[in-house]
Order: sequence, then C-alpha cells, then structure tokens
Amino acid sequence: MRDSLREAGVKVKRTIIVIDEEKCDGCGLCIPSCSEGALRIIDTAAGPRARLVRESLCDGLGACLGHCPQGALRILEVEEAASLRPAAEEEHACPSAAARQWRAGEQDPGGSMLGQWPIQLHLVSPEAPFFKGADVLLVADCVPFVCRNFHVDFLQGKAVAVACPKLDDTGPYLEKLIEIIRKGKPRSLTVLYMQVPCCGGLLAIASRAAAASGGNVALRGVMIGLRGEILKDWPVEAQAGAGPRPGRPGRRIPRGSA
Repeated sequence: MRDSLREAGVKVKRTIIVIDEEKCDGCGLCIPSCSEGALRIIDTAAGPRARLVRESLCDGLGACLGHCPQGALRILEVEEAASLRPAAEEEHACPSAAARQWRAGEQDPGGSMLGQWPIQLHLVSPEAPFFKGADVLLVADCVPFVCRNFHVDFLQGKAVAVACPKLDDTGPYLEKLIEIIRKGKPRSLTVLYMQVPCCGGLLAIASRAAAASGGNVALRGVMIGLRGEILKDWPVEAQAGAGPRPGRPGRRIPRGSA
C-alpha cells in the first residue's frame, strides 16, 4: 500500500503537536497525558523543556493541551509524503493501532462479541491476524446505534472494520480494503450500511476493492433502516466502476433473522 501511494506522489495531511519552548517551563504535566509516548522532557541550555521526540507517534488529538499551564502546546496541520514514516511505525507503533485479538465473550458470555482491536478502518493493519481467512464485517459507524442486537445478529464470529463514508477521509479506504483482501484472504466481506444516500458509498468502495484485489471474496450488502430493520440483504457482484451490481434482486428481511 505504501509503495503504491509513494509512486503516485500522494501527500497526506495530519495534525501534530507543536511546543513553544519560550513558553514551556519543563513542568512535565503534559507527559502522562500522551498515551502514545511521543513527548519527553529534555535537558536544554535553557533548562528542562518538553519535546515532541517521536513525531510519527503523535496522533494530533491534543490530549496534552489541557494539561499545560503555560499554554505552550498547540495543534498544527502538516502535509507529508504518504511513505515518509517507516512501515513498522506507521502500522504498529501507536498503541491505539496495535493489533490485538481474543476470543469474543470469553470473559462475559453475555457481553460484547468483539474479538479484536483496533476496529477503525484507518487504524487496522491489512496484515492483522484477525483478518486471516475470516468473515469480515465492514460497518458504517451509525449502524450499531440503531441495531439493538448488533453484537449477536451481526458481529459474533466476525472480524470488523468501522468507517463513515460521509465524515471520514475515505481516500485511503480503497487501498486499505484491497490490501486486507489480498493479504488476509477473508472468506467473506459483508458491508453493513444505513439507508441514507451517503452511506451507500461504503458499499461502492468495498465493491471496487473486491474487484481490484483479484481475490475470491464473497461480497454482501446489508442495508439498515433508521429504526434498525434490515431493508435489503443481497450478494454483490464486485466491479471496478462507481457502484455495485446485485447478484440477485434485493429482498426485505424481518429484523432478527440476519
């Protein structure tokens, strides 16, 4: 993925923390609030100062800002080459993106059916073990809020990736899904999306990824209504164009029969 982005000359916008060393007094209150370990107190000629020592780990969310009594920290948007950071750091160094897998329900049989971390499509690695030969669920992030029995009806026994085609930067999603299919070789990819028009873009991206991957993944689309009902459940024919074609006519399915 990184090679293809580099060859295309793709630039990526991201946010990082910038420290004004004239304001910083080296108190260190910002350090514990950085769960990524990107900040450190460094001895300088002017005394101890906070420094962003691992820029590649900074998530730019600004959890450290509110802990600075001097107002020395601010968020800055930067543009960098897509392949600037080493692959190991890009995929695994941030604790938020470190792949973890467990047996769903082993601690609480009646609880969550989630068996992995992370779940956000931007954060998951195509090489994560939970994608290997799995049934993968690609979920629009509004769906779990309207489906009362989401964990039992849909999530149980599946690897999952969550995305929003309306609000996310979906540029990298196509390449990410292609790599997941190529490297993970999942048995199936089910796209769970809302009935609102913008949400159908997630199914279109998945259809293009399935076609471009050259893999033999069974692709399905499941449209969810605003009250949590299944409006359509249909096998999708992967295609490289803008939208998917149904393998057979869609059908309305009563809730709870998924």
